[in-house]
This record gives sequence, structure tokens and C-alpha cells, in this order.
Amino acid sequence: MASSPKSLSPKRVMKLLKSEKNPHSALSIFDSVTRFPGYFHSPDVFHHILKRLFDPKFVAHVSRIVELIRTQKCKCPEDVALTVIKAYAKNSMPDQALDIFKRMHQIFGCEPGIRSYNSLLNAFIESNKWDEAESFFLYVETMGLSPNLQTYNILIKISCRKKQFDKANELLNWMWKQGFKPDVFSYGTLINSLAKNGHMSDALKLFNEMPERGVTPDVTCYNILMDGFFKKGDILNAKEIWERLLKDPSVYPNIPSYNIMINGLCKCGKFDESFQIWHRMKKNERGQDLFTYSTLIHGLCGSGNLDGATRVYKEMAEDGVSPDVVVYNTLLNGYLREGRIKECLELWKVMGKEGCRSVVSYNVLIRGLFENKKVDDAISIWELLPEKDCCADSTTYGVLVHGLCKNGYLNKALSILEEAENGGGDLDTFAYSSMINGLCKEGRLDEVVGILDRMTKHGCKPNPHVCNAVINGFVQASKLEDALRFFGDMVSKGCSPTVVTYNTLINGLSKAERFSEAYVLVKEMLQKGWKPNLFTYTMLMKGLCQCDKLDMALNLWCQALEKGIKPDVKMHNIIIHGLCSSGKVEDALQLYSEMKQWNCVPNLVTHNTLMEGFYKVRDFAKASEIWDHILQDGLQPDIISYNITLKGLCSCHRLSDAIGFLNDAIDRGVLPTAITWNILVRAVLDNIALT
Repeated sequence: MASSPKSLSPKRVMKLLKSEKNPHSALSIFDSVTRFPGYFHSPDVFHHILKRLFDPKFVAHVSRIVELIRTQKCKCPEDVALTVIKAYAKNSMPDQALDIFKRMHQIFGCEPGIRSYNSLLNAFIESNKWDEAESFFLYVETMGLSPNLQTYNILIKISCRKKQFDKANELLNWMWKQGFKPDVFSYGTLINSLAKNGHMSDALKLFNEMPERGVTPDVTCYNILMDGFFKKGDILNAKEIWERLLKDPSVYPNIPSYNIMINGLCKCGKFDESFQIWHRMKKNERGQDLFTYSTLIHGLCGSGNLDGATRVYKEMAEDGVSPDVVVYNTLLNGYLREGRIKECLELWKVMGKEGCRSVVSYNVLIRGLFENKKVDDAISIWELLPEKDCCADSTTYGVLVHGLCKNGYLNKALSILEEAENGGGDLDTFAYSSMINGLCKEGRLDEVVGILDRMTKHGCKPNPHVCNAVINGFVQASKLEDALRFFGDMVSKGCSPTVVTYNTLINGLSKAERFSEAYVLVKEMLQKGWKPNLFTYTMLMKGLCQCDKLDMALNLWCQALEKGIKPDVKMHNIIIHGLCSSGKVEDALQLYSEMKQWNCVPNLVTHNTLMEGFYKVRDFAKASEIWDHILQDGLQPDIISYNITLKGLCSCHRLSDAIGFLNDAIDRGVLPTAITWNILVRAVLDNIALT
């Protein structure tokens, strides 16, 4: 820090302050010379130091400087008072700004002019005190001061902040009539607010009005429109504004212009076009910044074009732009998603050398390694984390527990969960829900209850996802009473049932042929405002058909259609199977022919079911037609298709045809199973017995 000279004058102090680039050090110099005997600051010195106190870290010192001006009785021009008001305005301190305005003459020895009024008006706006701003404007008019263009621009800003866009537009037109010529700021303020609120047609209309009124749009106006159109997904209009910017001789694209285009095109999946913009940017010697590179890398990684992302990353280094941790994490995630583990680990080493690893980086790497089945590597990275002075967060534990459970390492997951609990680790619902999910899938339901208690103890309330996993676990284990008991306790645990909850229970009850209880749950769903969905009806119909209650299933089918449910292929297949099982193959065929009206395409299961139904009623001709449909629809017959056909042909002693289909299966790469050979062997034996 520069030292103060033995003899002081405001001129020398000013020189000293200007030579000190650090605001904190400059303030220390100012305070030091203030105590110098016989020295008094000049208005210029006060003005200089006040201009350096706009930062939130220093604004608290402004009041001390103002008090010094008052006690020294230093007569200052309005510019000094204006700086104080602006400092308070920037830091959302309108009350302090108003106090300075009221005491301007007493403190600074000057009267407020229109600029001071405008600054205070703006201070109210920046603090979202719009009503106070409008009241203050009325007060200004009573003081006999004439509002200027800046005043009216601030009023436009007030209307925009209050989303009174019609009022702002009316004010703009009134300004023209009164001889105030709105400038690019007047239009830009309104265009920006309209665009941010999604009113792009109004924003464009106003933009087109500018040249008609003799106001030249600046590059910011173009940028606002391009960004707004991209956010609305309107790529054509965004590109049209870009073309107009390129053709406008009075304005040129700046770095934000290129970034908006590159970012917007990437998000729309137009990567070739974004590259064209990027190359144009380089050709025009517009320096790409971190945002430019970051946007391209993020977009290319998201689309799976990792080679392109890597190329941009290398050019970034060549151009002297240092990647930040976000860029590294994006590339890291991209490599992991594509299973390029070697490149991922090489990048990880670079990140370590550059000191560019965050807890997010560890989370990305650990998750990716788990997804690529590299469990040991994931655990190794986790164990390194404390050594690198990086604290695991709730996401880290969630990723670890989820990854371990998904890969079958339940005991290790339990160990890490317990370790986190005992060590005061940051755990959230995701970690516990992953653990509960894993245990439920393995049928370890006795341990689930204990995890639920620990979850509550650590301040994590079970959410519907957790409760649904537990109920599904009980249902899969055929522990319906436990599932129903847990369902009854859900509300007391602070968790409300969802459609998934009801569907899981309805599915379990239907499979257990407890239809009266299943229907009670359907009624309860309706009473609570939940609408049974496609899955609800499908599960009920499946249970009814499996219990040979076809009439009830068909009645439910009609109810579903009346409720506006659009049946999918699975729902069709269940009813077709039920009809075929009851020998009603013609009805099944009718339903099959009606599938198109629901935009529902029959799949191989549909055809196999029908074919088997026709063979059972010994309608070999129609069964053969269904086989033809399989091939005509471009479906590939599977071993089930062949077994159904072989069994049907053998049942009418067409063994040679059956052998022909067997050869066809082998030619198509469909391998016979034990069932296939049993069908053929039995047919041969039956044929021998007949002869």
C-alpha cells in the first residue's frame, strides 16, 4: 500500500488514491489522511472515494463519509450527492437514499436537481417499491421541476416491473406526442420486459416500430429478441432476427449475440448450425469467452457428439481460455454416459492437476462408474474424497447408496448409510429411498422397517416414492396384509397415497382374486379425487381374466372407454387373451380389427394369442392367416409363435408341415426349446400309435 506524504493537499491525496487499485487499501489511505492535522478533504476527494464504495462489501462506509462531509461543512456539487444516492440505489437501500435526498442542502450545501430526482426514483424501483416511486414522481411535479427523458424512461421501467405493458406502451406514445423523443433505452426497457414475459409478438412489433420512428436499435435489442424467441422454441424467428442483425449496417453482433445463437441452436439440437456460428465468430475475430465454449461443449455432450465436444475443449486450451469446473464436469459426464472410461479417467487426472474438482465432480464420476458397472472404481473414488479435502454432500451419499443397491451390493450400501448416520453425514430422502428400494427388491422386508425408523429419526420424512416401494415389496412377496396395514399407516407418517399406491395394491389384490377389496380401493380413489388410469383398469382386467371372470372384465372394459381411457396394446392383449381362452375367438378377432381406431398397433403377443385361439377351436385357416399377418406387419416370429404353430399343426396330424416350420425357425435363427422338441416328439409318437 502507498504511504502518505509529510505535507498534504487534496491534489496530492487524489493522486495517492488513484494510484491505489485496491478499494480497501484506498479507503485505509483516506481514513489515515483524514486524521492528519490541518488537512481537510476537497469535494473531488470525497467524490472519488464514494465512487469506490458501490460494492456491497464497502457500502456500509458510505454513511461515515457522508457524516464527515457534513461535519467538515464541505460544500459539494450535486454530483457528489448523486453518487451517494446511486450507491444506496444499487444496494437496494432506498430509505437511506431518500434521507440523503431530503438532507442534501444540509449535508452537501446544494439543491437537488432532476438527476437526483431520477436517481431516487430509480432507487425505489430497484427495491421493488413501485408505489413509492409513483408517489415520489407526483411529488417531483409539485416541486416545479420538469421531468426529462430519463425520468420518463424510469416511469416506463416502473410499468414494466409491475407488468403493466399497455400502460408502458401508452406512455411511450404520449412521450412522442409531447415532443420527448424516446431513445433506444425507452424502447429497450419495454422490449426486454415483454420478451422476458413471453410476449414476443408485441416485442417484435415494438422493435419494428423503432426505425419507423427514427430510433436505431442497438445490439442489445437484437440480443433480447433472439434470446426470447429461442426460449419460446421459435427457432425460425430467432434466426430471422440474427439475419437482420447481420444486414444492419449500423450495428454489429457482439460476443453475447454469438453466445445467444450458439446456446439457442444447441438447445434446439441444431449443432451443425451452431458450429457455423462459432466458425463465423472466430473468422470475425470475436473472442470466444468461457460461456461460448461451455455452451458448445454442453450441447455436444448432450447430443452424444463427444468427439466434437473434445475438439472444442482442445481449441479452448489453444485459445488460452481456461475451462472451469462446470466444463470439466460436463465432459466427464459425457464420457461416462458413452462408456468411454479411459478418456474419463484421463480427464479426471487433468482436473486434479488443475485443482478443478468439486464435490459435484466426485458425484458425477461415482454415478457414472456405477452406471458402467465399475463398482470397485466407484468405491475407490469415494474413499479418496476425504483425502482431497472435499466433503461429501447429500447427493454423494444418495449416489453411493443408489449405485451400490442397483449393482447388488446391499450390505456395502447399508454399511455406508450407517457410517454416514454415525458420522453426522448429510443424508436426504433419496439415500434412504434407494436403500429401501434395494431391500424391497431383494425381499429383505424385515430390514426395511428398521431403515424407515432410522430415516424418520434423522429428519427425513418418507415420501410417496418410498412408501410405494415398501408396499410393492410386500405385494411382490405376497404379504398383502402387511401391504394393506402399511397403506393404512401412510397418512400418520405424513405421506399421502398416490395413483401408483392404489394401482400397486389393486394389482396385488386382483392377482390374489380379492376383487371386492380391489373395487373398494377404486371407489376410495374416486372419493379422494384420484382418477383410475390405464394401469388401474389393465390390472383389474388381467386379474378378472385370469380368474375366468370374462363378463366382469368386459364390463370394466366398457367402463374404461366411457371414462375416456384409451386402451393400449397391453390392455387389448388381456381382453383378446380372455376371449380366446373362453373360445370366443371371433369376438377376439373383431377386437383385433378395431385396434387401429385407437391408433394401437398389434404386437407379436396379440398375433400369438389369436393364432393359439384359432388353433384351439381347430380353425386352421384363420390361424394361418394370422401367421401371414405377422410377416406382412414386419414382425419377427419368436419361439412362442413357432411352438403355437407346431402344436396346432401336429394336433391335426400335419407333421410334415410342422417339420417345415421347424426348419424355417432354424433358418431365421430362432432356436428350438425343450417345449418345441416335446411337441414334435409327442406328435411323432402319436403318429406311430395311429399307424
